[in-house]
Amino acid sequence: MRVVNRWTLGAAFALVFAVGAVADGGKTFVMADECDPRDPDWNAVGGCFHERGDVTRAEFRAANQLGFPGHPAWRFVPPYLADQSGSEIRVRNTGGRVHTFTEVAGFGGGYNAGQNARGSTPAPECANVDPVTGALTPTAVALSSTLAPGGEMRVEGLTPGTHNFQCCIHPWMRSTVRISAEDQH
Repeated sequence: MRVVNRWTLGAAFALVFAVGAVADGGKTFVMADECDPRDPDWNAVGGCFHERGDVTRAEFRAANQLGFPGHPAWRFVPPYLADQSGSEIRVRNTGGRVHTFTEVAGFGGGYNAGQNARGSTPAPECANVDPVTGALTPTAVALSSTLAPGGEMRVEGLTPGTHNFQCCIHPWMRSTVRISAEDQH
């Protein structure tokens, strides 16, 4: 029953997103997560600030333990956007957790070592690495692209080419935008 409900909610979310994306020309990215606001265990890491979601913190941690970096309910939608017309996109955090939408030259880990895939190197745009201790701290770029639950931002000035974006907190959340030169106005 729980899987059916998740699929139903996921299908409903996809339909709502698709309608919204058509309305704005497909230029909106959604930061989504499904943290369970009823699970008090999320309070230990800052809470879960939305009204829906059914992923407990224990389930989220278990996904990390299984070798998959993070829970698949934490994602950017869409994961890929091609031939974007114009040079501006919008980003909306519909999840219950804080995320970043940080442009990176190449995908990598983030500034939270516990969320990185085993053996991954942090993306330099996401994390400063202390050369002595190896401790990770967020970069100014990562901090400037942070979006709280319910928040929105615009990314402007994208030039023709491929642009990679990831969450520097949950680095498996990734999107690629390809802007064609002929689409520029």
